[in-house]
Amino acid sequence: MGESGGFLKYARVDIGHRPVDERVHDFKEIDLPLSPEALREQAARCMNCGIPFCQGSGCPVVNCIPDFNDLVYHGRWEEACSLLHRTNNFPEITGRVCPAPCENSCTLNVNDDPVLIKHIEYQIVEKGFQEGWIVPQKPRAKTGKRVAVIGSGPAGLAAAQGLARAGHDVVVIEKDERPGGLLRYGIPDFKLDKGIIDRRLAQLEAEGVEFQCGVAAGEDISVRYLRKRFDAMCLTMGAGQPRDLSVPGRGFDNVLYAMDYLTVQNKICGGESLEGCNLVSAKDKVVIVVGGGDTGSDCVGTARRQGAKKIYQLEILPEPPEQRPPDNPWPTWPRIMRTSSSQEEGCERRWSVMTKSLGGADVHVTELNGCEVEWVQSSKGWKIKELPGTEFTLKADLVLLAMGFVHVTHAGLVDNLGLQLDEKGNVLVNNYQTSEPWVFAAGDTVRGASLVVHAIRSGQEAAVAVDRWLR
Repeated sequence: MGESGGFLKYARVDIGHRPVDERVHDFKEIDLPLSPEALREQAARCMNCGIPFCQGSGCPVVNCIPDFNDLVYHGRWEEACSLLHRTNNFPEITGRVCPAPCENSCTLNVNDDPVLIKHIEYQIVEKGFQEGWIVPQKPRAKTGKRVAVIGSGPAGLAAAQGLARAGHDVVVIEKDERPGGLLRYGIPDFKLDKGIIDRRLAQLEAEGVEFQCGVAAGEDISVRYLRKRFDAMCLTMGAGQPRDLSVPGRGFDNVLYAMDYLTVQNKICGGESLEGCNLVSAKDKVVIVVGGGDTGSDCVGTARRQGAKKIYQLEILPEPPEQRPPDNPWPTWPRIMRTSSSQEEGCERRWSVMTKSLGGADVHVTELNGCEVEWVQSSKGWKIKELPGTEFTLKADLVLLAMGFVHVTHAGLVDNLGLQLDEKGNVLVNNYQTSEPWVFAAGDTVRGASLVVHAIRSGQEAAVAVDRWLR
């Protein structure tokens, strides 16, 4: 415990952001880190409580949170960096984009503001890179076994690193031009600068991981080829099948899946080829984002930076309360009202609304027609009831569908392998092993769309399972 009673002495101080008027004109990261002294005070707020819910129930990778808080308080940064990397392959990623379930599980959060865990993690790893403490960890001996990891998102990178450090020859096969998956092509640069990914990829390459990009496994290379070349394979392609909007007018131009829209802007920021991309910009357009989650928020921030004239964000669920409802007690994830930094930059949010149809002229979308709904609970669960007389129409030049993802894409590798699926369409596994014994799967491919930190943990555990099977 860093400072006895520190949580009584110091109040929580959240990190700042660059001014809105400045940041909406570029795609640079928006966070403003705290000073070392301010961070030490925030670390001092950790009570080192008897049961660290932040670590046990809050953190999917089980970071040793009270311990690294104590080390930061005492200025033992290198030890904190080493401790953090024992559980988390990529704290520079989670320190930026994780929603911090650890903080919501913090014991202080029962009746006070939680410890600033996420930002402390961010500062530890950034200092680690700055001081040169984060170096490649090569295996003591090679096994002679070859493993293919399909997909280079957080699960794939975590699995690849674990397998390489175990001594296996690892090849990451990625369909896109550069590695990173969702981290590179889904998350906007203003939340995660892509140089942060490249910095970590250099470590993986130095540890022996080989990246083959621009290769679609199951299409460009066959299952037969993969079986002949590799002793095992781990599927980490993510949950790439987006949830569609099945309404009249869905086929109009400028009605796009959110990920198609975000990917193009990320490629522009990264200076990549735009061949084959649908080059749609929100500049001077009225933009409607259908979906109120993180992906929808990323669309809002991107459209604002592209110069949108007006942005709406529609959510079919009811508006959450400001405080925890009685059926949502600590330390469970709080279902409360949140406003993202992108939403702060300017959009009109509407709750409990449903899209009925899209209208247009020729092939272009010009309006969205919807109505308000009510959620009614019955013996069979919650049902949506349309409210008569609440119909509305919004002008629209661009409609972005950000309603989540249903499961991994089946076309290609999953179908070609004939893998068993669960009732939701995810790949079915037993200790990360699929119905095809030499094939393993992890991350959103198995779980469905989830958090980056869940994907990292899944990739770690899959690497252990593959290593054990190979040996």
